[in-house]
Amino acid sequence: MSQPDRHVLTITCPDATGLVAAVAGFLCDQSCFIDESNQYGDPSTNRFFMRAVFTRSEKSSTAPQIKSAFETVALSFGMAWEMTSWHHKPRVLVAVSNFGHCLNDMLHRWNTGQLAVDIVGVISNHDTLRSVVERDGIPYHHFPVAPSVKAAQESQVLDLFDSLGGELLVLARYMQVLSAEACERLAGRCINIHHSFLPSFKGAKPYQQAFDRGVKIIGATAHYVTPNLDEGPIIDQAVERVDHTHTVADMVSIGRDLENVVLARAVRYHAQRRVLINASKTVVFK
Repeated sequence: MSQPDRHVLTITCPDATGLVAAVAGFLCDQSCFIDESNQYGDPSTNRFFMRAVFTRSEKSSTAPQIKSAFETVALSFGMAWEMTSWHHKPRVLVAVSNFGHCLNDMLHRWNTGQLAVDIVGVISNHDTLRSVVERDGIPYHHFPVAPSVKAAQESQVLDLFDSLGGELLVLARYMQVLSAEACERLAGRCINIHHSFLPSFKGAKPYQQAFDRGVKIIGATAHYVTPNLDEGPIIDQAVERVDHTHTVADMVSIGRDLENVVLARAVRYHAQRRVLINASKTVVFK
C-alpha cells in the first residue's frame, strides 16, 4: 500500500483577519484533507504563524500545481511560506568534538527510526569518535583546529555542508564558536545544544558555574545559532532538580542525559517543520 501524499505548509506573515479561513478554503478547493492545523497570532509582534499538514486526494491537482496556485493566497497576505513533502528527510551534517554522548544518542535514534533525518556526515576537530561514526557507514571528516587555521577550517565545514546538500547543521557538543559570518550563512539551519539552562551560565564550564552558585535546578537548552553566543532563538529546554549533595560530576552526568533528550527533540521538531522563528524567540507547534 502506497503512503498518503502528505505535505506540510508553514506560514509566517503579518497578522490579519481571515488568514485561517483563506488557507483552509484554499486546501478545500484543492480537494485536500487537512490532517493537522496549528496557528498562533503573537500580539506583541503582530505576526501570524501557521503549520498545516494536508493530504492530497485523487481529485487534487499535483503537488507542484497546488504549490503554484497557493502563490496567489500568499501574495495577498504577504506570507513567507514553505510547502514540503511530509516524507522529506532533511539532510543533516553533525559537528562534534570530544564528548560523544549527544552524537551517540542521535545515531541510535536515527538507526532505530526515531529521528526522521538523513545524516550525511559527521565533522570533528578531533579524530577520537571516528570508529563510532564509521561503524554506521557514515562519512567522518576530521578538520583539526588551531588559531592560525580556524578561518580556513570553518570554510572547510561550510563548503562540505554545501557540497552535501546540507539542510541542517547540528552542533552536538561541538566546542568551537562559529564566526558571525558563518552564523548568518546558516541562519535558521544550525542547532546547538548548550549544557546549561540558558540564558544563565553561558560559555565554558556552566556546570562548574552552577555548582559555585549553589543552584537547585540545572538544565539543557537547544537553540538556533546566531552571532550572539548562546543567545539564539530557543527551541527546547529541560531541567532537573539538584541539591547541596550533588557534586559537579553528578551535575555533569545529569546534564548529559538532559542534553541528549533536548537535542533530539529540537532536531525532530525542526525536521517536522514545527519550529517557526519569531524574532529572538520561536513558535514550536508540538
